[in-house]
Amino acid sequence: MVTIIALTPIIAVLVFLVLLRMPAMKAMPISLIVTGAIAFFFWRVPVTQLAAASIEGVLIGLSILYIVFGAILLLNTLQASGAIDTIRNSFLGISNDRRVQVILIAWLFGAFIEGAAGFGTPAAIAAPLLVALGFPPLAAVVLALVADSSPVSFGAVGTPVIVGVQQGLQEGADLAPVAAVYLQGINMTDFLRMLASQVMQIDVIVGTFMPLILVLMLTRFFGERRSWREGLVMWKFAIFAGFSFTVPALLVATFIGPEFPAIIGGLSGLVFVLFALKRRWFLPAETWDFGDEATWNKEWLGSISVEKSKKQVTMALTLAWLPYILLGIVLVLTRLDVLPLKSWLLSFIIGWENILGSEISANFQPLYLPGTVFLFVVALTYFLHRMKFSSFKMAFGVSVRALIGTSITLFTAVPMVRIFINSGVNGAGLDSMPVELAYQASAYLGDGWPLVAPFIGALGSFISGSATFSNMMFSLFQFNVADQTGLNPMLILGLQVLGANAGNMICVVNVVAAASVVGLVGKEGVIIRMTMLPMLYYAGISGVIGFILSFFL
Repeated sequence: MVTIIALTPIIAVLVFLVLLRMPAMKAMPISLIVTGAIAFFFWRVPVTQLAAASIEGVLIGLSILYIVFGAILLLNTLQASGAIDTIRNSFLGISNDRRVQVILIAWLFGAFIEGAAGFGTPAAIAAPLLVALGFPPLAAVVLALVADSSPVSFGAVGTPVIVGVQQGLQEGADLAPVAAVYLQGINMTDFLRMLASQVMQIDVIVGTFMPLILVLMLTRFFGERRSWREGLVMWKFAIFAGFSFTVPALLVATFIGPEFPAIIGGLSGLVFVLFALKRRWFLPAETWDFGDEATWNKEWLGSISVEKSKKQVTMALTLAWLPYILLGIVLVLTRLDVLPLKSWLLSFIIGWENILGSEISANFQPLYLPGTVFLFVVALTYFLHRMKFSSFKMAFGVSVRALIGTSITLFTAVPMVRIFINSGVNGAGLDSMPVELAYQASAYLGDGWPLVAPFIGALGSFISGSATFSNMMFSLFQFNVADQTGLNPMLILGLQVLGANAGNMICVVNVVAAASVVGLVGKEGVIIRMTMLPMLYYAGISGVIGFILSFFL
């Protein structure tokens, strides 16, 4: 009975968001109410504790919303200035082979956008970009979602790890006792860097094959001959493109931390792959294209037409890319311990200690958050691109309006997660909900848990709409299972993060966002069915590798 009650927050999201197909901005508030009711009536969590956990969730939500706003504003500013059109047109002149285009745009450019912005932005950018190049809308959305997998661990400058895992391991203002014992003598920054390295040590195997999966899906499901072979002949180039991202990402994760693997991996991957393209390394003799548009399956088409890019390039390519280059440079400079800038930015703290007299506290450093860097780069872009104020004003307004639904979702989803995690203070004599679930999971699965751990992470992304929320919801649960079963907590947390990546492919929120921009509203079920197989591959192989590693770690 306790297990079923502890599962109620997860079940509620599944029922309202998936079965009843409510939009997230409706499903998450209802799920918050259900979770609060369960915590109050069954767990007997005091009202003060519930209120404090909810306020903590809102404050955390504000920090995430600040990052999201900065990312969206930068994107809309670049669209208004014409930089996005210039970047899009530059891809047109590189290769006519659709297999190459999907690797460049969905895998590598998408990885960079994920690292810089996160929160479903890559699919929403890459899908219309692919359509503008001549891809069927359904192909564009499916491939963009599948490609947005490996980079998700370090999306929005490492938010799924830095915010998701770190907040997920806390009860109130402090680390949960089980995590505090394990981290004794290790500061959180070093722990998160080691976790990022653990994630990439597995993903350098799993993620490297994702470009090949993209190409195989492209030729098998959207090719005129429905051929696996036409994709398989690209295996050398696809594997090269996979390593071009995963190896730099592994090095960055190991030696720098979780902020930059996706950004640097995406950029360096683009450089390596473009270099190989220029010399025609690893490429088959024949290029590949779709059949005549008249023969396309009607299911592939959207309800609105997306104009193919025919605009004349009016901005130099270097100038168009300059804001993203500056973003990377400024982010690196603000994260280096050897410079005084980091400590200065961290010194300004906003928060609430011991909320409502509880042990729950919430603090964040607004100047250090990536949102501030985004806004700084936006200001530079306004002058560098010589924008008209009216154009910038329009971009600002679009960005603000885009946050309305996101705000409602954030300010209900995060409090729900915090109530779930902070339910250890109660009158029922129970541990917190994730800890109670961990007891049951460890009893039933034991040493086989590494095979299951990634699917828990995937479930979290699927129901919450975010890898960050998944890590926030299940990190403590996964840590407790590792503790109960004697497994390495770092390994299990790494599998949680990888599973959250996998769930990002089928995440309802991302699917809806990407589908809406190319007129595929109403075809979300078709998209999820097509992205399910690569999701199972990613989570399943991660689990197998984790299971093997568990005998040595």
